[in-house]
Amino acid sequence: MDFNHVKWIGSGVTGGAPHFRSEFSLDAPATATLLISGVGFYELFLNGRRVGDQVLDPIVTVYDRRVRFVRHDVTEYLKPGLNTVGVILGTGWFNCPAKDVWNFDHATWLDKCKFALKLYIGGELRLTTSARSWLCTASGPITFDSLRNGEYYDARLELPGWCENGFDASGWESPLELAPPGGILEEQTSPPCKVMRRIEPVTLTKLPDGAIIADFGVNLTGWCRIRVRGRAGQAVELRYGERLFADGHVDKEHIGKFVLSGENQFDRYILKGGGAEEWAPRFTFHGFQYCQIDTDAELEAVTAEFVYTSFAQIGSVESSAAEFNQLLQATGETYRGNFVGIPSDCPHREKNGWTGDTQLACETGLCCFDAATSLEQWLDTLADCQRPSGQLPGIAPTSGWGYNWGSGPAWDAALFVIPETIYLYTGRRRAFETHFGAMLRYLDYAFDRATDDLVCFGLGDWNHVDPARMAPAELTDSFYLYCCTRLAVKFARRLNRPVAAELEARAARVRDAVNRRYYNGDGSYAHDEMTSLGGALFHGVAPETERAVIAARLDRIVREHRYIPDFGILGSKAVPRALADAGYVETAYRMFTQPEYPGWIHWLRQGATTLWGNWHGEASRNHIMFGDVAAWSFRYLGGLAPDEDAPGFSKVTLRPNPVPQLEFFNMCHETPRGRIEVRWTNRDGEFRVDAKAPEGVECKLELPEK
Repeated sequence: MDFNHVKWIGSGVTGGAPHFRSEFSLDAPATATLLISGVGFYELFLNGRRVGDQVLDPIVTVYDRRVRFVRHDVTEYLKPGLNTVGVILGTGWFNCPAKDVWNFDHATWLDKCKFALKLYIGGELRLTTSARSWLCTASGPITFDSLRNGEYYDARLELPGWCENGFDASGWESPLELAPPGGILEEQTSPPCKVMRRIEPVTLTKLPDGAIIADFGVNLTGWCRIRVRGRAGQAVELRYGERLFADGHVDKEHIGKFVLSGENQFDRYILKGGGAEEWAPRFTFHGFQYCQIDTDAELEAVTAEFVYTSFAQIGSVESSAAEFNQLLQATGETYRGNFVGIPSDCPHREKNGWTGDTQLACETGLCCFDAATSLEQWLDTLADCQRPSGQLPGIAPTSGWGYNWGSGPAWDAALFVIPETIYLYTGRRRAFETHFGAMLRYLDYAFDRATDDLVCFGLGDWNHVDPARMAPAELTDSFYLYCCTRLAVKFARRLNRPVAAELEARAARVRDAVNRRYYNGDGSYAHDEMTSLGGALFHGVAPETERAVIAARLDRIVREHRYIPDFGILGSKAVPRALADAGYVETAYRMFTQPEYPGWIHWLRQGATTLWGNWHGEASRNHIMFGDVAAWSFRYLGGLAPDEDAPGFSKVTLRPNPVPQLEFFNMCHETPRGRIEVRWTNRDGEFRVDAKAPEGVECKLELPEK
C-alpha cells in the first residue's frame, strides 16, 4: 500500500469548510486501510461514523517541502453493499485567513484546502480521490474557521446524513483536481492530537450585562463544548482568555495583539432550535482558563476539553514539599498545553514552534513523556526551514518570518540539543543521522558570522527581569556556538565522519576566545551575571582548573541575592544545573522554591497553574521556556542522569541528592528497557534510598558524601 501518484481535490466554491463525499460498493467486508492527507486539517467519516478520535490532523509541516499522511484501519467501519466516505476540511496552518505578524496569510504554500485519499480493501486499491468519483459542497454549517481567530458554526446549515448512504447530494458539485501542496509525502508517526481531558468549571458567574464567565480553575489548551437550548437563530459567543478585567469580563488584550485581522480566540454558534444542542469547534484551538459566554439562549452546560499530542506519560516526581510538587505539576501541564502537534511557545497569542523554548524544555519533555517521535518529526520541519546558507529561523514551521530576528545560536541549538537528548534517553540515532548535514551547514553559517571566533546574533538571556543586568549576548551566543560545535563532534564520531577533528578545532577556538574576552580570573565572567558564570560551567567553556572557584563564586552570588533568580530563560537552565553539578544542589533547589518576585513560586502564589512567559506575568501565562525544573528534579534530586556511553539507559548510574528542605522524594521513569524508580527519605540526619532498575540492566547507586 503506497500513497504515491495520488490526486488532490478541493472545492472550487467559496464559503465555509468544504464537505466531500464518495460512494463505493463492497461485496463483503475485508481488512481495510485508508491513507489520507488533508490540509490544513481534515475530519474523516465512513458510513456516518467519525473515523478515529484524533483532532487537528495532520500535524503542520512546511507544506511545500513535506506533507504528512495518516494511516487508518477502517475495517470495522465497512459493511456489505453501499458504503459512503465523507471528509471535511479546515484551513489550519495551510490556508490561514487571519493576518498576523508572522505572515502565515502569505505563506509560500498558501492555496485552497485540499485532500488526497486512498482506500485499500483486502490489499487492493478500491477508492481514491478524483473529480469524477467525489462530490463537494461549501454550504455546510462551519461558515468560518481560522487557527488564530476561531470557528463559526451555524447549526441551521447542518447536512443530516451527508456522509451516509442514501443522502441526496443532487445540489453538490464535482470537486476540482488541484496541484499537490508541493512537499514530499511522508507518513505521520507522531501520536496525533486528541481531547485528553475534560474539565468542568469550578465557577459559573453571571455578570450584570448577562455575560457568563466559566472559570475552569486551570490554564489549558483546547476549546469549550457547550450544550444550549433556544430558538433558531440565537447566537452563543465564546471568548477565551487567561485573565479577567476588573469588571469580571475576559481580558484578551495581552494575547491578541499579534493577530491583525478578525477576532482572536473567539467562537460563535448559531442555534437551529428544537431542543438541546451540543457543539464544540473542530479546526481551531485556544489557550485559556476563562471562557466568557454571551448569549440570550439557555446555557445548560459548558465543559473545557484539554487538547494536546497524545504521547504517554512515562515519568513522574513527587516530594514532601507541597509547593514544589505544585510547581512540577504546573511544568507538566505547561508542556502538555504547548505540544499541540508541534512544540510551541504558547497556545493562544502565537501557537508558534519556537526553537528556543523547545530546546530548553526538551529534557523535561523526555523525562516526563514519550515525546521522542513527536520531537523527531518537528526536527524534520525545522530542517525543512533551513536556508541554503545554513541559516535557521526562530520558529518552525515558518512562512518566511524569524530568520533575521528571533533566532540565533541559543535558539538554533534546537537542531543539535534535541537529537542528543533523544539519543541519551532512548538510544535513537535517527535525528542526528538525518540532520547531520544540516548541522554542518548551520555551523558554517554561524562561523561565517563570527568575529574573532565570537558570535552575537541572538536574543541573549531573553526575558531577564532587568535587561540592564542581562549577560552579554555575545557571551551567551558564543556559549551556544561552542555547545553546538561540541555536539557536532560527538555526532561526527558516532557516524565515523572525518570532519570530527576540524569541528573539535573550531570548538576549541570558540572556547579560547570566550575565555580571553570574558574571563576575569578569580571565578568571574563578564560582570558576574549569574548566567555568565552558570553558562561557562554548564556549557563546558570554563577551564577545568577554574571550575571549582567559578562554581563557588556563583553559589556565593546566588546566596547573597537571597536565592532570587537574576536571569532570563537561558540562565534558568544553566544556573541551577551548574550549581548542582558542582555539588550546590541545595542552593539550586532554594532558587526554585524561594517565594519572592521574581521566582517560580511567586507565580504559583499569584494563582498560576502553568508557567509564565516572563517573571512579571503581564504577557503569556502558559509558556514552557522556564520549564527545565522538572528535568532538573529527575537528574539531581532523583539522580537519573543518562550516559552517552550507555544511551537509552542500557546501563544506569543513579546519584540521588538529598536537600534538607525535603523529607522524601520519589521518582520513576519508564526507559526503553523498563522502569527506573528512586525513593529516598531524609529524616533526623539519616538518608535512606530505595532504587529499582529494569531486570538485566546493570545499575550502580552512588550516594553523596556526608
